[in-house]
Amino acid sequence: MYGDGEAAMWDRVGRPRRECMCYLGPPTTLMPIGMRKSPDVSPRRLSDISPQLRQLKYLVVDESIKEDLKSSRSVEDINSASIEERILRITGYYGYQPWNAVYNREDRPRDNAAGAADGQAAGSGAGGDTGGSRRKLRCCVRVTAAQVRKALWGVVMVMCVCSSWAGSTQLAKLTFRQFDAPFTLTWFATTWNCLFFPLYYVGHLCKSTERQTPKQRFRECCRFFGDDGLTAKVFLTKVAPFGLLWTLTNYLYFQALRKINTTDVSTLFCCNKAFVFLLSWIVLRDRFMGVRIVAAILAIAGIVMMTYADGFHSHSVIGITLVVSSASMSALYKVLFKLVLGSAKFGEAALFLTIVGGANFVFISFIPVILYFTHVEYFGSPDNIPWGFLCGVAGLLLAFNILVNFGIAVTNPTLISLGIVLSVPVNAMVDLYTCEIQFNTVRLIAVFIICLGFLMLLLPEDWDQCLIQLSSKLRKKEEAVEGAGEAGACGGLNWSRRARTSMSTFTH
Repeated sequence: MYGDGEAAMWDRVGRPRRECMCYLGPPTTLMPIGMRKSPDVSPRRLSDISPQLRQLKYLVVDESIKEDLKSSRSVEDINSASIEERILRITGYYGYQPWNAVYNREDRPRDNAAGAADGQAAGSGAGGDTGGSRRKLRCCVRVTAAQVRKALWGVVMVMCVCSSWAGSTQLAKLTFRQFDAPFTLTWFATTWNCLFFPLYYVGHLCKSTERQTPKQRFRECCRFFGDDGLTAKVFLTKVAPFGLLWTLTNYLYFQALRKINTTDVSTLFCCNKAFVFLLSWIVLRDRFMGVRIVAAILAIAGIVMMTYADGFHSHSVIGITLVVSSASMSALYKVLFKLVLGSAKFGEAALFLTIVGGANFVFISFIPVILYFTHVEYFGSPDNIPWGFLCGVAGLLLAFNILVNFGIAVTNPTLISLGIVLSVPVNAMVDLYTCEIQFNTVRLIAVFIICLGFLMLLLPEDWDQCLIQLSSKLRKKEEAVEGAGEAGACGGLNWSRRARTSMSTFTH
């Protein structure tokens, strides 16, 4: 009943030899007991192994196993089975497992019309793998469910990132028709960053097992700035420059929306990925990748073609310059953050953005006031301000930044970047519906080139090795299929030859 699963036996000098035989000894017995095959004579009939058959007559099941398998027919089957059937079960022909309560007679494979030796060999392999195949099937189902769940979360994240970014762009474009104050809108939207840490703390209370007070959590996240925490020196050297870059990025983006359509703005802003690579390669000494250099070249070519699409008019050139500058500020922000502060955890990132929003509210509030009284950004009385549009733009930008910074806890960062590039066709459809854009051939090629460069920048660093491995696997599968086809053809040829020989013998 106990075997090593591969039908191996030991000869007299202790070397393993593959042979189909049964084992009646315990698992720790090195020499098999019972059917001991002599080197000269091998048993051909059941009468040759009559001593072993007499031992099989007394094969019983322990009482503990019977109590566990009362609902199963396995105990009754093994007690009422014939000697030959017990032999086949012991050798694994029926895949019989006393501990498996779902065993039924109907699960046993039927005998084929082939020879007994071939039937036993095939049945042993099929029956022995029944339990393993079921376990593998359950494991595959669990893995597939997890993958489907992760894929669904990824799809949801892509849709949320795309809708929040495209929605904020379109809503900002509508806001400037009634509220032509881009810096005031930038200040108002940046102030909403103060909600980052409170929202993070709410999530911490809901998910974390060790709940901390807001003060304790704040002090722990302040260690991100150094051993001394958030000091005046740290604020001036590590926080204020990034707050300035954040404000410039949003202000230049809003200014570009006042000059050109949203499709061109969202497309050109995707070039920030290429700028991040170039700055990381120069400043951070990141790995050189030829495909990313090609992507950067495509981004620059797309910028030139986008400028040419409108015939180099003054307003289009200024708008393209503004949005390219915004993309450059965004890339500089990301590279300097990694250079100065390194990588940040969720709580540390939330605290940093909250401090940026608070500093924006405290130290930059005087600039919108000055612009208002100098009539640079004059919007009349507060009653004339479209507060709904302003709150909508600020809320969508806050949601976008939350998804970009904290979405990696749910899905892959590549999918988040994919949501950004998918906002380009969404904005194009809206602009086409509102008749604010004319798609000529040059503009379409420019949009396609920039989006292609953006997607090429999403390739992992070892993409070439993965491609080589995939091609080698496909080549092996093709060779295996070709080998099987050739074997089948040879088998058919041999069969036909044997058929001809037999027919000729019969006729003669």
